[in-house]
Amino acid sequence: MKVNGARLRADLESLAQIGRNKDGGIDRTAFSAEDAAARAWYKQRCDDTGLELRCDGLGNMVAGTADSWDRPAIWSGSHVDTVPDGGPLDGALGSVAALECVRRLAEEGQQLTHPVQSVVFSDEEGNYSHLFGSYGMVHGYDEGRLASMTGRAGDALTDVLQRFPWRSGGPDNRHDVSRVRQFVELHIEQGPIMEQRSIPIGVVTSIVGLGGGEIVFSGRADHAGTTPMTMRRDPARAAGAFLTRLWAIAASAGDDAVATCGRIAFSPGGSNVVPEEATLLLDFRSPHGDQVEALGEALSRAAQECAADHDVECTVRLDQPVSPVGLDEHVRDTIRSAAGSQGLPTIDIPSGAGHDSQNMARIAPTGMIFVPSHEGRSHSRFEHTDPDLLENGANVLLETLISLAS
Repeated sequence: MKVNGARLRADLESLAQIGRNKDGGIDRTAFSAEDAAARAWYKQRCDDTGLELRCDGLGNMVAGTADSWDRPAIWSGSHVDTVPDGGPLDGALGSVAALECVRRLAEEGQQLTHPVQSVVFSDEEGNYSHLFGSYGMVHGYDEGRLASMTGRAGDALTDVLQRFPWRSGGPDNRHDVSRVRQFVELHIEQGPIMEQRSIPIGVVTSIVGLGGGEIVFSGRADHAGTTPMTMRRDPARAAGAFLTRLWAIAASAGDDAVATCGRIAFSPGGSNVVPEEATLLLDFRSPHGDQVEALGEALSRAAQECAADHDVECTVRLDQPVSPVGLDEHVRDTIRSAAGSQGLPTIDIPSGAGHDSQNMARIAPTGMIFVPSHEGRSHSRFEHTDPDLLENGANVLLETLISLAS
């Protein structure tokens, strides 16, 4: 059995139009109007094939046939939210390909020992928290943690969730992860290795650990022309000093550790006003769990030191870190076998990006399939993978799911 390649490509192109900006990138921030439109698009595809779609209180969605809910199921999927000015494949490929696999099984009336269902996780890209939906599905959130989450625009998650149409009940209403027998995610590599080596299928061995959050330096707003430099309590100065330390902090944690400030905002934001606040959005990663924790501690400590050095206050709000994880050997073997039966060479490869799979691996045997990324580009409007390579990945996913479900 093969996926419907023409339908897969058409669906990816159609989904890519939702949230398309004037520069050609895609803006589908989690729980935005564009995200809601993408969910409606997904629901229509489910309806067209007679699939049921169920949402939980965190915005995660699961689709399956009417008779697939009474037994443990094989899950596959990813996410449809994007980073700002993102590309058409990160998350979207895994979500659309999983749906395509479930549709093909339904169309063929394939009788398997275990049902196969497709899933869309909410806020994988971390507008509110890294891997928000899958982490909450597996671990849950208490009310205080949810109340503390704000997005890049400063909006409160609890307010946004109340208005979002693609959720059901409160945050405690979570999909029953005890029903998940195994999980497989298809994704673009987001790096250059597979394209450089002309390998069409990557078998992911492990996923990096990651953390993030925000640091707020608070000083005093003053007139930019009349306040002497020696009398200022300028949070921008502390923020600048902190940023110069990121490289050394990452290097001190380990050769594979990275730390990034992806956004900085000043308030009130006028050129003629000494700012009152500087807010920095951070991301830090390592393939080693102890290094992720060490990075968070070192960044927090450096922020407090910079604040003290420049006579401002500092508030550190870090997300709960997501630990690195190795992926299941049996699922990896099944992926290799599926690729081999289709004459597709494979490469074992770790993932330096975070994925919902690393949360799912905590509760079920989990695997990931990579397809190449052109020039290694991702999290960019220049993200691209040739259609035949996308179809290869979807067909390997389908055969893997059938093997696991059999």
